[in-house]
Amino acid sequence: MPQLQRIIAATDLSPSSLDAVDRGFELASHSGAHYTLVHALGLDALGPLRNLLGDQAEIVAEKAVQHQYDALAAIAGDALHNRGVVAELKVEAGLATQFLPAYAASVQADLVIVGARGESVLSRLFVGSTASRLLRKSSSPVLVVKKPCAAPYRRVLVPVDFSPGSLAAIRMARHVAPDADLLLLHSFDVPFEGMLQYAGISQDVINGYRMEARERSLRLLHELAERAGLERSLYTVMVEHGNASRHILDCQAQRNCDLIAMGKHGTHVTEELLLGSVTKHVLSEADCDVLVVIDRRGPTVIPAMPDEDFV
Repeated sequence: MPQLQRIIAATDLSPSSLDAVDRGFELASHSGAHYTLVHALGLDALGPLRNLLGDQAEIVAEKAVQHQYDALAAIAGDALHNRGVVAELKVEAGLATQFLPAYAASVQADLVIVGARGESVLSRLFVGSTASRLLRKSSSPVLVVKKPCAAPYRRVLVPVDFSPGSLAAIRMARHVAPDADLLLLHSFDVPFEGMLQYAGISQDVINGYRMEARERSLRLLHELAERAGLERSLYTVMVEHGNASRHILDCQAQRNCDLIAMGKHGTHVTEELLLGSVTKHVLSEADCDVLVVIDRRGPTVIPAMPDEDFV
């Protein structure tokens, strides 16, 4: 399977973002990928200060950039962090929310890594943050790191809705965690089940529909795994009826998964692409790292297959 070629990690030098830096070093050391550490100061947002400093503004900005570059270089040169990987360093005076997505696109990054803040990733980040803006704008897969990097990923949960994004998520999970066990999970509902109950259809008949949907889902999961190039020994499948978010979070906790890999559909032409409810909920509540893989083709699903909104 092809290796990752170019990895970018964004850091504001906070402890959480340094976990992302360490994960990037771990991935780069195993894949041989070119690794770039990016730090953006956000000096473009300091217009009032520039007005106050006048001619001194550029000098202050240059000193700030150099100071942060030195701090980034110290981290990159620390053997406790770098695992023998020599990282490219890039410090920008501008805003991360503007620079990072554009830079990742310009170098065709295979993966962009960002750290989570606080106890619940994105619970306070979804308005105006680097992580949330990147998730809405990025054309590259985004890995949101919530845990310190103790070891390579060992067990990866991949929620599947049978869209092109699901296939992309499986393939990317294999790039990021080539030695991990994969668990493919699909959550389904019987179409119009509530209406059937309201119409007086017996529970036995509805249960029969559920069984048919479950069997179809299991078959399609194995077909999808085959399309992704997975041997049967590399993955297990799981099909659950009901709420997708709840099943994803429960499964991650019960199976002790250290990474969730999800597909996101690029259905909007604007750069402010909104994440869907399931993705946002998982990003907010999961206690492991989350990999979001963007598929720009939209949420086309296999015909006649009940789909879940992972976008």
